[in-house]
Amino acid sequence: MLTTLLLTAVVGLTPQDRLATMPRFDRYEKLRREINGSVVRGNLQVRWEDEGKTFTYSIDGKRFRYDIAARKAVEIEEDNDAKEAKPQQPERGRQFGQVRSPDAKWTAVYRDRNVWLRPASGSETAVTNDGSLEKRTKYGQASWVYGEELGVRNAMWWSPDSKKLAFYRFDESPVKDYFLTMNQRDIQNTLDVEAYPKAGAPNPEVALFVYDLESKTTVRLDAQWDAGAGAEVGYYLYDVRWSPDGKELLFNRTNRKQNIMEFCAANPETGKCRMIVRESWPTGWVENHPPIQYLAEEDGKPRRFLWISEKSGFRNIYLGDLSGAPLKPITQHNFEVVRILRVDEKAGLLYYMARSAPNPYHFQLHRIGLDGQGDTRLTDPEWHHTVDLAPDGKHFTDVFERVSDPPATRLCNAKGEVIEVLRKSDTTKFHELELKPAEQIVFKAADGVTTLHGTLFKPSDFDPSKKYPLVVSTYAGPDSGGSAEDFALPPAITEMGFLYAQFEGRGTNGRGKAFKDAVYGKLGIVEIDDQAAGVKALRERSYVDGSRVGIFGTSYGGYTSCLALLRHPDVFYAAVASSSVTDWRNYDTIYTERYMGLPDEAENKKGYDEGSAMPYASNLKGKLLLYYGTADNNVHPANTHQLIAALGRAGKSYDLQVGPDAGHTGVNQNRMWEFFVDHLIRPRSSLLAQYDARRQRMKLAKHDAETVAPGLALNTLL
Repeated sequence: MLTTLLLTAVVGLTPQDRLATMPRFDRYEKLRREINGSVVRGNLQVRWEDEGKTFTYSIDGKRFRYDIAARKAVEIEEDNDAKEAKPQQPERGRQFGQVRSPDAKWTAVYRDRNVWLRPASGSETAVTNDGSLEKRTKYGQASWVYGEELGVRNAMWWSPDSKKLAFYRFDESPVKDYFLTMNQRDIQNTLDVEAYPKAGAPNPEVALFVYDLESKTTVRLDAQWDAGAGAEVGYYLYDVRWSPDGKELLFNRTNRKQNIMEFCAANPETGKCRMIVRESWPTGWVENHPPIQYLAEEDGKPRRFLWISEKSGFRNIYLGDLSGAPLKPITQHNFEVVRILRVDEKAGLLYYMARSAPNPYHFQLHRIGLDGQGDTRLTDPEWHHTVDLAPDGKHFTDVFERVSDPPATRLCNAKGEVIEVLRKSDTTKFHELELKPAEQIVFKAADGVTTLHGTLFKPSDFDPSKKYPLVVSTYAGPDSGGSAEDFALPPAITEMGFLYAQFEGRGTNGRGKAFKDAVYGKLGIVEIDDQAAGVKALRERSYVDGSRVGIFGTSYGGYTSCLALLRHPDVFYAAVASSSVTDWRNYDTIYTERYMGLPDEAENKKGYDEGSAMPYASNLKGKLLLYYGTADNNVHPANTHQLIAALGRAGKSYDLQVGPDAGHTGVNQNRMWEFFVDHLIRPRSSLLAQYDARRQRMKLAKHDAETVAPGLALNTLL
């Protein structure tokens, strides 16, 4: 009876509950509540007024106006003007079901797989009538994969004059369905059915139509690619919008592999299409959504625009026009333009942010003429900058920071000279808590040549004479990362005794096309090797325990975590992989084929085989926790099921946690951290001490406890 009582008390704790019983939890819990408020940040968000002569900002709920000429700020009344509510976004992968016309007289409605028009008063009329569940066709909505991978949130588009409505038609009859059982916690479950095109399988067929409200006629756009140039191009049609004058419908189209992209215009009266800009890349993929910014109209001339392209190998700014004339370079850098901030057409000047510092994650302000002359960097490359320009171009506010130094805000003139520091961060509490600033780390990629960057966090009581386990937070997918190196507070979990790191490997953004193309056709190899290279660099430090390294992530990060543990068992000892892809044949066409090509024998079967987790299952030496949600309609549960089967065939043990009716998400954070504490911090030799401590907490009598079989009780803690 007493043995049963003890065992029940030990194993009755749910996995998430055990974190509170673990070493240093009290310290973690205390600092977890205080770290986020430990720095009062000195970044100001300003709103320029009086054509750049003044600006306003808020501090601690108070509003101030700063006069540049007087160099003085005065408190003003808070602006209580109602802010325009943002429209509620559709569910992930879906599109808006209703779109109101600019003149508010009509609403386009998607219902029963067709498009309807609803007037402000009166009855609805059908624009289409042959959308059908049986035929698997629909109008006014897009395929799920368009919403998920191409960011399509609208499938109906009003012309500026409200006289025409453009809309999609999708035929999903070539696409196989994927089935998920839903409501699994209920007595009766349900079935979710989605036309989901897997890599290498048929895609939905897409078309664009324009309906004229006055003539009540519909025109199908000739949006497909000229077969003479390759019938496959034009496979994806997206980024649909009307031209500024409303005379043409604009859209982007790509081939299936997405190494060719065209920006096109269509005549809504005839359906005829023409190409404006063509982008192509021989060794990888092209940008699907090149940024475009229109310039002012000129009488009798085609509308000009600024275009950011990677065609030189780095993101640069080009000048084009809607006639389709060749793009003219404005910038010609061997570093990347981040974004255009402002165009002063009267002065012929362009302001933009770029990665021109030695550290490519420190964004810098540049000014250049629209003729491409006189490029000047206006900020200090030792810092990352967030800039807000005055309308007259004579001043700007500059929030400067880096990963180890919190932000401050200063006012600068047009030359970049500092006029005044407006606000600094208050780090009093940060220092009182003895928190350690983050460290930027630099190391070599797995190729031994490419320089990579990362970030390392330490616990507040860090002692370089001790050894610490390391956990790596990862995503690592292509076209990800590359964000600015702004100030970062240490994750609270470091207080449990961990070092915590993140690495920007090859394939991520911000370093040019060659840097990204290194992963092309080789997902699961190059980016995984770079995560291992980051760990190998850190374990050269005396305080990093290279035998106790964990890695975790969700979605692509789950894939990275699995492959890191299985392909580099000498580097990683524990991994938590959530909602993981495990074989790219399981994932959708648009994302997968963009980076891997097609999985057939003639193209990249070898790359798909080598990027699959299952062949490496027998390599498992450390500890693996898998998680998936049963309702994940993005990365399907079959991914984890296939890996489980492979681990079973290899005779390998693993932990598994399932989220009933959960979607594309991650494991409970407390469960994850107790997993890492179990395997990276608590050595097996301490189990007896833990057992004794728990026995005392349960206040068992000494003579009762002595009757318990120690081996049996200890096994419940292993």
